[in-house]
Amino acid sequence: MPRVLRPRAKGLALLAAAVLAAAPAGAQPRAPHLRPADTSDEGGIWALSEKAELAARQSAERNRDPALNGYVTGVVAKLAPEYQGDIRVYVMDRPFFNAQMAPNGYGEVWSGLLLRVETEDELAFVLGHEVGHFSENHSIEAYRALKARLGATMAVQFAVAAVAMGAAVNAGSAQGASDIMRAAGALNDLLYLGQLAAYFGFSRENEVEADGLGFQRAVKAGYDPAAGAHLWRSLIAETGASSFKRVREQEARVSIFSTHPLSSDRVKALDDLAAKTPTKASAAADRKAYRAAVRPHLAAWLKDDLRRRDYGQSLALIDRLSAQGEDLGVLTFYRAEAYRQRRGEGDLELARKAYAQAGAHADAPVAAWRTLGDLSLQAGDRPAAKTAYETYLARAPQAQDRWLVEASLKKLSEGSAT
Repeated sequence: MPRVLRPRAKGLALLAAAVLAAAPAGAQPRAPHLRPADTSDEGGIWALSEKAELAARQSAERNRDPALNGYVTGVVAKLAPEYQGDIRVYVMDRPFFNAQMAPNGYGEVWSGLLLRVETEDELAFVLGHEVGHFSENHSIEAYRALKARLGATMAVQFAVAAVAMGAAVNAGSAQGASDIMRAAGALNDLLYLGQLAAYFGFSRENEVEADGLGFQRAVKAGYDPAAGAHLWRSLIAETGASSFKRVREQEARVSIFSTHPLSSDRVKALDDLAAKTPTKASAAADRKAYRAAVRPHLAAWLKDDLRRRDYGQSLALIDRLSAQGEDLGVLTFYRAEAYRQRRGEGDLELARKAYAQAGAHADAPVAAWRTLGDLSLQAGDRPAAKTAYETYLARAPQAQDRWLVEASLKKLSEGSAT
């Protein structure tokens, strides 16, 4: 029976699997359904990846919705039919744009990515990119290159520390970065940092190759050639809307941890590929089909996204998703939540208006009326507060806070009587 990793060790195993999925080109495409010998260097990396996969399967963050997981698995099957059974992708409820694949075929797709993807075509491009890493054995090539530079005794330890540092740089919060670095330990030796820079610079070439491989697989499976560039442009726009200066400027900042190509270069390369390939006539049906697949999780993912506290990015994302004209009650509610939580100048009034707009749609969360009542009361609009509270109680007769809302209504009634 496999040994269960401690929480800290689980995280490092996952991080090691992630760094070893980005590597230099040169390996031959792997044959399906083959497993390396346990005594080989690749076998050792597989063993690490299997421990990481076990941690993912047991994780509380794993999304266990069979319909959603089946949908994602179905896209992978279209992209890589030869690897049926070799690739296993888990949906993880984490509010960041990320997908990764380990050398043993274990992969993750995070909810922050699924929230930002607008069509199956865009999802196919991302998954095709990860399949490209897997099919070309990039992970083992990265390990061997790293081992050649550092020596076998330090290679795995360095890989873990290196990717932990990279993850800390890109962590969603200062606390998250601190936790990662405490787990991995700091690397202060300049020689090691130089080796680290060389490793990540080398893997950027590999990311370009994986983009091309993902594009080829997606097009072959019948997906829109323009989807990859469209997705990346959306991410660039969202980054530019960030509430944080360091995030807005990150595309232009040089970093030894920038394993992916600069976005402008990446979009141009994808545009060049798409220009040589016929584009699908319309993505409207694809957008509706994809939204239907993620709709059951839309509210939970938006709520998680607001926990990142980058309200500029969240609002830009909500605006983009609202352009489809679907799920406007949910989306407008979380636009109001973003304003309310941000609490900048004029934000509470913007939130109050957005809650009222959300209430005009059948899919609005009932909490819109509760919060609208509170904000209206704060604004001194007693009639609006009374209407909102009454609507809330009518729509949620069993609400746990009913007594509190009724008490507020009583005070409003007493105030109007006097």
